[in-house]
Amino acid sequence: MSLLQILLSPLAQDPAYHAFADDRTLLGIPNFWNVISGVSFFIVGCWGLVFLARHPGTVTHLRGVWTVFFIGILITMFGSGYYHLAPDNASLGWDRLTMVIAFMSVLALVIGEYVSAEWANRLLVPLLLIGAGSVYYWLITEAQGAGDLRPYALVQFLPMLLVPFIVLIRRGRSDLGPWFGLMIAFYAAAKIFEFYDASIFAAGELMSGHAIKHVLAALGAACLLSGLHQRARSGSRNAPVTGIPK
Repeated sequence: MSLLQILLSPLAQDPAYHAFADDRTLLGIPNFWNVISGVSFFIVGCWGLVFLARHPGTVTHLRGVWTVFFIGILITMFGSGYYHLAPDNASLGWDRLTMVIAFMSVLALVIGEYVSAEWANRLLVPLLLIGAGSVYYWLITEAQGAGDLRPYALVQFLPMLLVPFIVLIRRGRSDLGPWFGLMIAFYAAAKIFEFYDASIFAAGELMSGHAIKHVLAALGAACLLSGLHQRARSGSRNAPVTGIPK
């Protein structure tokens, strides 16, 4: 099958995706480690919201976008936990719905930090709607027996391609460049651990690759928060590009 045929063909959800390596029940909680590891998102999200309340000057003009980002990280715990308690397509929809908030707000953040704060604020809601729409489209097509993950895959991975591209071509516009780079590195590592879920669990039967993926993804978000902390310690205020880029 050619690449063009792959791109033009619907991409259904593999039913085997729901069969995670570690399905142990502990303390009465099924799939315990996959559920409880999602608490890392809650910790980072809460920490981020507290930071924004205490240091509003570090995110001038972009406070709303940063707030949505940390809310997205926080509620990912609930979407992930709900899914892993009883993995199926319906619960996975809620998991993905919370995640697209983080994906789309990251794209808006890098636009605001490197291109235009005005455009970041304008694009935030449309980007969130596109993200939510991709999940809804997948669920609808799955219900019709022709599941198609292509829009969701685009929503998940396109920001991870655009973020480093924008950071590189507009380098020097923001002090968060290295932290965006670290975020992407942690997310890439998270996807690798997710892919080798069973192999990692079989190595020691302590935690599976999927549970570690949750922690690494949360640490990726924590990288941006660390960048904001550094900005606050230096006493600087972000001065994002305003107006519409020519």
